[in-house]
Formats: sequence, C-alpha cells, structure tokens
Amino acid sequence: MKLIIAVIQDKDSGRLSSALVENGFRATKLASTGGFLKAGNTTFLIGVDDDRVEDVLTIIKANCKAREKLVSPVSSFGGNVESYIPYPVEVQVGGATVFILPIEQFAQF
Repeated sequence: MKLIIAVIQDKDSGRLSSALVENGFRATKLASTGGFLKAGNTTFLIGVDDDRVEDVLTIIKANCKAREKLVSPVSSFGGNVESYIPYPVEVQVGGATVFILPIEQFAQF
C-alpha cells in the first residue's frame, strides 16, 4: 500500500476531487498555502494499493495543469533592497507536486 500526497492549486481541486471519486478513489483534502506565492493550495492524501498508484497518477496528470501567471512580489526576496523586484514577474503555477510513500500498516475504524 502507498500514500500519495498531491499538492495542487486550488483551481484544480474540484475537478481532481470529482475525477478521483468517479474512479473509485477516496481522498482527504487539506487546505494548504504555498511558501513562494503565499497562495492557496489543496493537499490530497490518497491511500491506494500498489497496483493502483499509476491509475491515480494518470488522474492527477489529467486534471492538474500548469499555467503561467503574473504576480507582483509583496516584499524583497532576500531582505535587502537590491534584490527587490518592483514589477510583476511571470511564474509557473498549477500542476501537481506528488509524493509517494510506502505504508507499513493501515487501520480503519
């Protein structure tokens, strides 16, 4: 058994949740915040049998797309004035960051 931890952008959360349910997967959704953009994310915790990991990864890839976004920095990056960028910067957002961990034991009460 594996635990899949998928951190995705909030915009993709509803679509991914629906796709997981349609394919018979149960997941726990947690609200999270990214460190760089300080924007809302959703973290999914998905427990699956080893032979179904690729199925879940396929669903995540199909429903979580990366996109470009212009953001205005809130403050300097390094704490000094020289590194402050006063104009919007284009960054890639969305997609999914996925961690797959082995599960030693599982219990459901």
